[in-house]
Amino acid sequence: MTKVPTVPLRSGTKMPVLGFGVYQITDEKQCEESVYAALMTGYRLIDTAAIYGNEAAVGRAIRRSGIAREELFVTSKLWVQDCNYDAAKKAYQTSLDNLQLEYLDLYLIHQPYNDTYGAWRALEELYEAGAVRVIGVSNFASDKLVDLTLNNRIAPMVNQIEIHPFHQQVTAIAVMKEYSIQPEGWAPFAEGRQNLFTHEVLKTIGEHYDKTIGQVVLRWNLQRGIVAIPKSVHTARIRENFDIFDFVLTDEDMGKISALDE
Repeated sequence: MTKVPTVPLRSGTKMPVLGFGVYQITDEKQCEESVYAALMTGYRLIDTAAIYGNEAAVGRAIRRSGIAREELFVTSKLWVQDCNYDAAKKAYQTSLDNLQLEYLDLYLIHQPYNDTYGAWRALEELYEAGAVRVIGVSNFASDKLVDLTLNNRIAPMVNQIEIHPFHQQVTAIAVMKEYSIQPEGWAPFAEGRQNLFTHEVLKTIGEHYDKTIGQVVLRWNLQRGIVAIPKSVHTARIRENFDIFDFVLTDEDMGKISALDE
């Protein structure tokens, strides 16, 4: 089984460069089966969130897999209504209880709203207590990310934002690099918008490597230093998305994809 490469975070923790996301998989059985299929394929990073309503299903798939806990990298997120100091700590414990885990590998503030400073103090304390291995944020624009970074004891280690060929976040990623914050991209396939899965440029590149458009896009993310978390409920597609470690896009092809940015 292929082992997913990792990227070292500022904390020293190693994060897989490819993960499996469960956003909008609302059917619990379908979610459990999809996560189980992903784990059996070789994925070790699983990304969920309190607001998704499927943490329990993710937890069941993890236990069913029999994979040692230390091999996994499990992420969940703090929702807006709990984004303050006291509620954040309670919400973190609720996520652990739902997942039936003793700790999370990554905990993110899901959106930059409500009392993000109070919530961040709670995350700092959870991190310092060893209750979570990595802390970060999601959907933070560069100004809010830098503000949080410069005005707290511990800087975010990850920022999960929307990244795909039509929304490449070049400036945002440069800012993250400056502050040693790892970019993680949600919606790597643009949620199918702008005919991504039939796009002529991406199709031509894929044909050159005997790869699908999805595989090309995920490989493009990997080569830009971005952790990607594709989602699928189809086992064949889950396996296909994992099969991206046996080819390398040329600089020319990377440039063609870069030209697609709006």
